Amino acid sequence: MIERLQSESNIIVAAHRGFSSNYPENTLLAFQKAVDIGVDMIEFDLRLSKDNEVVIIHDQTVDRTTNGSGKVQDFTLRELKELDAGDGQRIPTLKEFCKMLQPYSELLFNIEIKRGSKAIEVADRAIEILRKFDFLDRCVFTSFEANIVAHIHDTYQCKTQGFPEDKMSNYIPGKNGTFSKLWAIGIEMNVLTREMVQSYKSAGKLAWSFCPDDAKQVKYSLDCGVTLMTCNNPVPALQYIKKIKNG
Repeated sequence: MIERLQSESNIIVAAHRGFSSNYPENTLLAFQKAVDIGVDMIEFDLRLSKDNEVVIIHDQTVDRTTNGSGKVQDFTLRELKELDAGDGQRIPTLKEFCKMLQPYSELLFNIEIKRGSKAIEVADRAIEILRKFDFLDRCVFTSFEANIVAHIHDTYQCKTQGFPEDKMSNYIPGKNGTFSKLWAIGIEMNVLTREMVQSYKSAGKLAWSFCPDDAKQVKYSLDCGVTLMTCNNPVPALQYIKKIKNG
């Protein structure tokens, strides 16, 4: 199912950490609100708790996004669940995420494996869970760590998204290096150009932008030729695409 992203005629809108501009990021509330407004894809981040549960949280610590303090890996799942992630939300597990979104059979997922000593284990455990929910063919896996995308590509033959070489850790140049493992390239708005997009496309890669959060940025992304936009606020992108379709 994820292969439909290869069509130039499909412009995909992904919600970055859910509808994170309006709701607490990476929470079930933010994910549900993103689905409610009609996004095509949910982007989210994975880490492991102290007791090896796969949880959805961006930062290495809980400080910014909860009322707690400390490293995610130092909390058990039970302890993480005691924290307030905003508006009374809790840090969700990947299993909880999958259960909630089971009814949405067309929804796609962009799963970022965060850098860290247990990143490979996070990827392995996540893929096992996603396979049990029959979600795997709807996923693309993302990381700023080249070793992680290589592991996912080589071990599971899953689609991967990376970033320009200077944004990635342990990037291996050359014919059989990191670039060969990537299906898509994510490009930040402050470096996005049409020339960059066309260069990646010419090399057989998909070119996506993050995060165009207003109408001007959305238009610029599309003018550059991207086919997927990952947005903190998906509303301008959804409205712009609707406007184009309606002529």
